[in-house]
Amino acid sequence: MPAKVASNTSRVSPWLTSLLYPLGHYVVLPSYFGKIHIAGQENLPKDGPVILAPTHRSRWDALMMPYSTGQKVTGRDLRFMVTADEVKGLQGWFIRHLGGFAVDIRHPAISSLRYGVELLIAKEMLVIFPEGGIFQDGEVHPIKPGLARLALQAESSVPGLGVKIVPMSIRYRPRVPRWGSEVKIAIGSPLLVMDYAKSASSKKEARLLTADLEMALKHLDESS
Repeated sequence: MPAKVASNTSRVSPWLTSLLYPLGHYVVLPSYFGKIHIAGQENLPKDGPVILAPTHRSRWDALMMPYSTGQKVTGRDLRFMVTADEVKGLQGWFIRHLGGFAVDIRHPAISSLRYGVELLIAKEMLVIFPEGGIFQDGEVHPIKPGLARLALQAESSVPGLGVKIVPMSIRYRPRVPRWGSEVKIAIGSPLLVMDYAKSASSKKEARLLTADLEMALKHLDESS
């Protein structure tokens, strides 16, 4: 039985997800987009602590993630890490009840990422957009250090936890999606965080993990 998450920062509302996710999966996405191609779903872990690390190209990505990796595929709910600006007002209510939680991306100290660490220890599946923003120029932008620090903190807190980071590429054609656009989602092989948690230098570990994730994202993006 997974560990209990102490914080009540967010939660997954069963009635809300059972209403909105099928609506997006069967009605909104198929109606708006021409074709949605997904490759590599066999790389998605069905259990254990996971960080999904997709490129971020549009606000549509928030629906593409459960469509390609969520309950219909893995049987798992997704917990989205978002910026503090996104959890305000009515939008914030929906985000929090769909499993989203906020962090300060500008200052990704370990203390601000504690809730994410708790979720990984509870063996949840997190979604973190590692570039830190939406980019529509067709390039993979430098990866922010917070994701690697969070993953390594969780792995070091519970030795043998087995955190996995799954790189993902989301591409729209044309780059700015519109009605009838084509979408290509590529899911890469997981990076095993325990392979990086062996050095005496946490900063060195985080830099190496960040560099390898960025390289994996570029490879997926170029191949899709």
